[in-house]
Amino acid sequence: MKFGITQSFPCSYLAEQQERLLVFVEDEAQVSATHYDMLIGAGFRRSGTQIYRPHCIDCQACESLRLPVKHFKPSKSQKRVLKINSDIVIKLSEQDKPEYYPIYEQYINQRHADGSMYPASVEQYRGFVINPWDQALFIEMHLHGKLVGVAVTDKLISGLSALYTFFLPEYAQRSIGTYAILQQVELAQRLNRDFLYLGYQIDSCQKMNYKQNFLPHERFLDDKWQLIVKNVG
Repeated sequence: MKFGITQSFPCSYLAEQQERLLVFVEDEAQVSATHYDMLIGAGFRRSGTQIYRPHCIDCQACESLRLPVKHFKPSKSQKRVLKINSDIVIKLSEQDKPEYYPIYEQYINQRHADGSMYPASVEQYRGFVINPWDQALFIEMHLHGKLVGVAVTDKLISGLSALYTFFLPEYAQRSIGTYAILQQVELAQRLNRDFLYLGYQIDSCQKMNYKQNFLPHERFLDDKWQLIVKNVG
């Protein structure tokens, strides 16, 4: 496997930091689901076809986090989220659908106008979500017959990898993001997978520290997965 290191650039999550990435640089045609499963097990993540992990000079705030789903237990607040959303109907699709993008566009443009994915475009959406070596799963959330949100997750050999969740902004009070993670935990359990990968946890970033509330979880520290049984925040 071949890797490269990017130039440093302003961090998307910590304003005072510079970000640098270690990037897998094999030709796309040579990448397989097996490659990605090995790399995600070593703390990597994908965005579209780019597979990377942070490799910053002066900061180690990003910590890859995964849930051992057979041992996961929802908290009281997470159980409340499940109850609040008990009227949502879940459907699975293995294909991207035209009705997904308008929801993604509203979500990015209204809730993340200060982020790197703003403004949303069809090209940016497809470049982020789709990859050529493995089919993503789309977890559709329907309320009274209306599609209100989608969670995109990658189906791996060892588990699932939560890529991104987007929903109609008017349903934000339902804690759809938390609900989507809980649905992916359930799906991983049904598929007899060991882990749900949640990407990077950043304790000092309000937008990125919610993942620590799912317990127990494992963090990739010092090149090995370490079990965390209580919130460290």
